[in-house]
Formats: sequence, structure tokens, C-alpha cells
Amino acid sequence: MKNIVVVGGGTGTFTVLSALKKYENLNLSAIVSMADDGGSTGRLRDEQGVLPPGDIRQCLVALSESDLLMRELFNYRFSGGGLDGHNFGNLFISALEKITGDFDSAIEALEKILKIKGQVIPVTLDKVKLMAEMKNGEIMMGEGEIDTSKNLFKEKVKRFFLNTKAKINPKAKLAIEKADFIVIGPGDLYTSIIPNFLVKDIISSIKSSKAKKIYLCNLMNKSGHTDNFCVSDYIKVIQKYLGENSLDYVIYNNKKPEKDLIEKYAKLDEYFVEVDKEDLQNKNFLAIGRDLIHGSVHVQSKSDKTKRSLVRHNLDELGKTIVGLV
Repeated sequence: MKNIVVVGGGTGTFTVLSALKKYENLNLSAIVSMADDGGSTGRLRDEQGVLPPGDIRQCLVALSESDLLMRELFNYRFSGGGLDGHNFGNLFISALEKITGDFDSAIEALEKILKIKGQVIPVTLDKVKLMAEMKNGEIMMGEGEIDTSKNLFKEKVKRFFLNTKAKINPKAKLAIEKADFIVIGPGDLYTSIIPNFLVKDIISSIKSSKAKKIYLCNLMNKSGHTDNFCVSDYIKVIQKYLGENSLDYVIYNNKKPEKDLIEKYAKLDEYFVEVDKEDLQNKNFLAIGRDLIHGSVHVQSKSDKTKRSLVRHNLDELGKTIVGLV
């Protein structure tokens, strides 16, 4: 049995957990960012004073072995009325936090309800807010504001930081110590992955861990955040925090999406992450390129008025690639 720890948050971590869940010889743990403050999660944080449930919910659903109806229930989003935009799972987690008295106990209860294969761990139990200081002196406050900003790349960020000195969750520290492999990413670089690295002792724990470190690069760039980024640019940001020789493997996609999908993303100023093979050679990590594109996925939630075509990871190929290393 190999211990696999996935570090990140949101859809990216959901993707990796979904890809690995079917393998019986893996013990999965997700260490999840607690900086989310947008949408339903942000409203619950502001109005109820709870910790952010959104990314935790996605990971719980990904690892759940409950029936499809239960998983759909926890992803259900209300439309109209006072609950407009709220997600049922977010409300449920926040209610459990109030009833049990702390966020950790709420997650433990949910792991039983949803029959979780593995564990989901908040990176910290402190109430944190992500901050960005720009080189022009401007301060952006909150993951929601930073996530929707189109100026991070243009104005240049001097540094990211948290509004308080957050301590690492002891469960996260223990999971990292016991890990055989640590998978970082994919996901929004500055709002899903980096916030984990800003928690006290998380970087030193990862560095001191004997686990092999895998970085899983994004498929598409995010407008205003990672404009013109190639695979090596993502790696440089990760290594800025973890250290230059911190990674053992880098997994990246080497096939372009279909032309019509590229054109749709281009209208949003978002582009395919190009592969710069020369910059990936002669490094202290093994770079592994695979066709990781699933193709187009048409999704539309009840709170969405527009239908979007999205490029997603091929879960089978992603799972095989990671397990091949394990």
C-alpha cells in the first residue's frame, strides 16, 4: 500500500483524486487550501464565520464511494430565492461545523457519511485570507478578488501572503511525513496551489519528507495570471517556493486540444500551455509528456446561463501515468 498525498484545491485536486480512486493499492490523502472566499463559500465565511467548505466538498465527493445520488446531492447548487448560488454540500459542511464545534470534526463525520476512500485534510485550521502585493504598491485582498483579477501578469505581483501566520494542520504534517509520493497540482497556480505553501511549516515538511515529489502541470493558461506560460514557467514558480531541486517528476500534456476548443478559449484570452522541451531537459527531475486531453466537456449548472466547452484531463491516462511512477 502506497501513501499518496495530493496538495492543491478546487477542481484540479478533484481531478487527480478521481483519477486515482479506482486503484486499490493506494492510500489517498488530499491536503486542501483554506484560502477560498468566493461564491457560496465566501458568503458562508462572511455570514456564519465558518471555515471555507467549497474545496473540501469537492475532494470529499471525489473520494466518496457512496451512490451517485448522494454525490449529486452534495454538488447540488440552488437557483433562485435566498439560497440562490449556494451549494448543498457547502451548507451541510458548515452546519456540521456549527454542530460539532470545529471543522476537523465536521470533516470526520462527513467522511463516514460519504464513505470516503482516504482522507481530506485542511492545510490549516486557522481562518486565513490570501493577499497579493503588487509591484506598484497595490494590495489585493482575498482569493475571490485575486482569482478574478486580469492584472496579476500585467502589473506584476511582488509577493503573495496570508493575512495571519497560519499554522499547519497536524494531520497535514503527519500525512506528508508518511507519504511515499506527493502530487502537487494541477489547478490555478496562484489561488489554489500557492496558498498551501504560505502556511507555516508546510514547505519544510514537504522538503524533509522522503516522498517522491510529482508536479502535474495545467492544460490551459489562466487569463491575467499565467499569460504566455510554458510548462517550464509553471515549474519555476513551484520551485521558487519549494526549492530548485525539489521535484522528482513533472507530468505535462503534450497534445493540443481540438482547434474549435482553442478558438473558444482564445475569446477569453486563455491559451494552451505550450511545451518547451529544451527547457525540460538536463534537469534534476524526469519530465513525462503524455496525451492527457479528454476533449470537450459541455457543462451547464442551474446557476449558469451560458454553456461552456472546457478542456479536461483524461482521467484514465492521468491515473495510469501517476500509478506508473508509483
